[in-house]
Amino acid sequence: MASNRPASEAPSVPSRRTEPFAYGGRRPDEGPWEEWNPTEESVRPVRGRHRVAKQRGGGLARSSTVLGVGVIAAVGAGGMASANTGKPPVSIALPDLHGLPAVGALFDGSGHDGPEGSATALSDVTAAQAGAADEADATDATEATGTTAQHASDAGEALRNRIMAQAEQQQNQAEAKTRAATEAAAAAKAARQAEQAAAQAKEEAEARAAAAKKKAEEEARKKAEAARLAALAKQYTLPTSSYTLTSTFGQAGSMWSSGHHTGLDFAAPTGTLIKAVHSGTVTEAGWAGAYGYRTVLTLDDGTELWFCHQSSINVTAGQKVSTGEVIGRVGATGNVTGPHLHLEVHPDGQAAGIDPMAWLQGKGLTP
Repeated sequence: MASNRPASEAPSVPSRRTEPFAYGGRRPDEGPWEEWNPTEESVRPVRGRHRVAKQRGGGLARSSTVLGVGVIAAVGAGGMASANTGKPPVSIALPDLHGLPAVGALFDGSGHDGPEGSATALSDVTAAQAGAADEADATDATEATGTTAQHASDAGEALRNRIMAQAEQQQNQAEAKTRAATEAAAAAKAARQAEQAAAQAKEEAEARAAAAKKKAEEEARKKAEAARLAALAKQYTLPTSSYTLTSTFGQAGSMWSSGHHTGLDFAAPTGTLIKAVHSGTVTEAGWAGAYGYRTVLTLDDGTELWFCHQSSINVTAGQKVSTGEVIGRVGATGNVTGPHLHLEVHPDGQAAGIDPMAWLQGKGLTP
């Protein structure tokens, strides 16, 4: 390792030194020197923005080059100097310049080891360094551009992903809202259908209850009517027995003066007994023209029963009779074609009679 000679004591007041230094002694334009300890930051050229370049492969070579360039610049300018600052000179140990790749090449390849050669080598090194720095700046700029583009691409992709996520979220919300509305409508429809079904079921139940009630009432009425008829049947009886119904009420024919039959005919042999249908009072008993021998029995409600064409009469007017009591016999008197009992029913004594068949059925009797 080479080392610099220690500098002589500097006076407290700066003054020009006359002793020679380094290569050939002091020149007139040289003047007071300070001791300089070069570092990587002090010799690195400042370009563009103040920044620290990224360390790449070959960093040791670049650092060695910078240090070598600094040493050569100091030596080419006249060697080491010390300023009269009142501080003792500091010995600087320089590395073997031939061991540095860039500086060794300057000494071994160029063949210039004097001040002019050092200046030329310094110029070449400076140019090479400038080119390398430019190349590094260009590389950094390219990398920065690529990084910026990559960041922009990443930012765009992130923005796109956010937009897509928001769109998907909005779509999901819209679908959820639509689904909720559909479910609500379906629930409302189901509720309405349930209400309608319940109302219909209620109406049907009420209708069935009403029908059942009506049926029960009808059955009760029929039972009551049957009971009433049974009771009446005990109070009423048919006018004769061993008979055959021949002519009914309202039957048309020329044999009747009114043009139709006005009663109900019970054909039976002459002399067959005739009975009182119900208790009442005999109001007439005698001959009655086309009716032959006739008996009129007036019931308690005012209804008149006419028993006509009798062969004989067994009661007189004003006589009270009870149900089933014999009042005469079947005959063929009056306007007849054969022996039979002609029965007529006149409510409240009216001249126009009603159907004896229906009246007898109303009393629980079946002719």
